Amino acid sequence: MNSPVIASDLLAELQCHGVRWQGSDGLSRKGGAGPSDHKALTFGERTAMVPMLNRASLDSPYSAVPDASGAQALIFREGLQVGQVQIPGVPNFYALSTDDGVPFWKIATLHSKDVLATTLLQHCIRMNDAATACQFCAINQSLAAGKTIARKRPAQLAQVAKAAVQLDGVKHMVMTTGTPQTPDRGAAILCESAAAVTSAVDLPIQAQCEPPDHDHWFTRLKDSGVVSLGMHLEAVTDAVRQRIMPGKAQVPLSRYFSAFEAAVKVFGHGQVSTYILAGLGDSEEAIAQMSERLAAMGVYPFVVPFVPIDGTPLAHHPKPDSAFMQRLYPRIGASLRRHGLHSERINAGCAKCGACSALKNHE
Repeated sequence: MNSPVIASDLLAELQCHGVRWQGSDGLSRKGGAGPSDHKALTFGERTAMVPMLNRASLDSPYSAVPDASGAQALIFREGLQVGQVQIPGVPNFYALSTDDGVPFWKIATLHSKDVLATTLLQHCIRMNDAATACQFCAINQSLAAGKTIARKRPAQLAQVAKAAVQLDGVKHMVMTTGTPQTPDRGAAILCESAAAVTSAVDLPIQAQCEPPDHDHWFTRLKDSGVVSLGMHLEAVTDAVRQRIMPGKAQVPLSRYFSAFEAAVKVFGHGQVSTYILAGLGDSEEAIAQMSERLAAMGVYPFVVPFVPIDGTPLAHHPKPDSAFMQRLYPRIGASLRRHGLHSERINAGCAKCGACSALKNHE
């Protein structure tokens, strides 16, 4: 299998089961904000993020064996070859450092093949208290391992973004952040960071944060150069929200929906998205119904399979069933088509990239 489009069922299986990687880690995403414990694999023209660096992948029926060059790998299922992939190399901008001596790769990293991503604050008001922390979150791991810095400054981000575009052809950027103590929930630092980057280089930016205290932040974000916005539900029912992310669940779904409505008015139909992690406990029906409600508002429901991340309270949580995802994806795809949403029309961000999900195959 070396076709331009990977079969949706195979991609769903790889992203649910993970892959046993039989080589060096190389360019990988370990810890930090998602996609964590993943590796980028290119199937023809499509690059996908596949979990393979976590313990949950050790019992996968799939394995990947790189060749001597490390640029390609064969994918096997129980000894039978099912695919061949290319492995993206280390980007050129990783070799550089900022004017104040910080390696560029500690400021922002390459996701998939052409997306620059950064977490502005590698800290969250909820992460150090089990009573409030999101159980799937690994935002503190990369900081503890010395792979990033606690706060990325606007000038640093501008320098890295410019180099990533010039040296590696990066097409768009994701800026997310741990939630600070301030009521804007990170919107203020997203504004200053986006303004710095867009003044240095022509690069579409998606900002990601929790719903801020006031809707005027959406206009401020757009005026700062942000072209699309992500506000992530992760779970769609109150019971799962309270169990999996008790602190974040204090922001009610009603506020998310009022924020979605206000943000769509600012950024436009299809330019606001939300991450939904399938496999945390929400039913297929609940996710499908929520996705339909979101799509009807002009919000893109980016549904991805949950990945148990080592070192988190959910490290031993069951992986989602690939059959569950294969039933769910066509239902989400039908909602997208019904309401005129398509990832290729999103200006920037996770849903545009689509590498962490097989949803693109069903649009």
